[in-house]
Amino acid sequence: MKEEKKINTEETENLEDTVQEETVDNTENTENSEETEGTENPEDTETPEEKDPLEVALEEIKQLKDQLLYKVAEFDNYRKRTLKEKAELILNGGEKAISAILPVIDDMERAIENGSKTDDPAVLREGMDLIYQKFIKSLEGLGVKKIETTDADFNTDMHEAVAMVPGMGDDKKGKVIDCLQTGYQLNDKVIRHAKVAVGQ
Repeated sequence: MKEEKKINTEETENLEDTVQEETVDNTENTENSEETEGTENPEDTETPEEKDPLEVALEEIKQLKDQLLYKVAEFDNYRKRTLKEKAELILNGGEKAISAILPVIDDMERAIENGSKTDDPAVLREGMDLIYQKFIKSLEGLGVKKIETTDADFNTDMHEAVAMVPGMGDDKKGKVIDCLQTGYQLNDKVIRHAKVAVGQ
């Protein structure tokens, strides 16, 4: 009988230990589940707040107003800059042409100075011819060229008829017979029409 009691006592202690362990496990599981529930994603629970349409419209108006002010200021600066450049161009636009002509003036001064030292007209004529050729090259460098009139058809865009010459034959009708004043173009724009006599 004593042995049976002893066995029952041991079984009872073992059962109590098992119950205590299960109770601890259940308690830990409960705490873990509570912690998991407490750490839910706030993005899932919170609903995003929608902006007021009036605030959105006011923000857009402010941005557009800033852009408009920037563009107005930029255009004003551009207008002032172009006016300044235009004024400088009007005042100093002939600088390139004058710089090209100055060497020709130097040659003319030298020719006048040396002209008194010789009585040979051939020498003077040769000097004048050299200066003239240099001047024409300077003008060509600036885009200036003569309007051709030799055996040319009369063209109202290029020529100005100052005389009509009858009796020149059918092959000369409507053609330039003589050039009374040379015409010039600047970069293909007529700056002076050639004054010509035209066959009738």
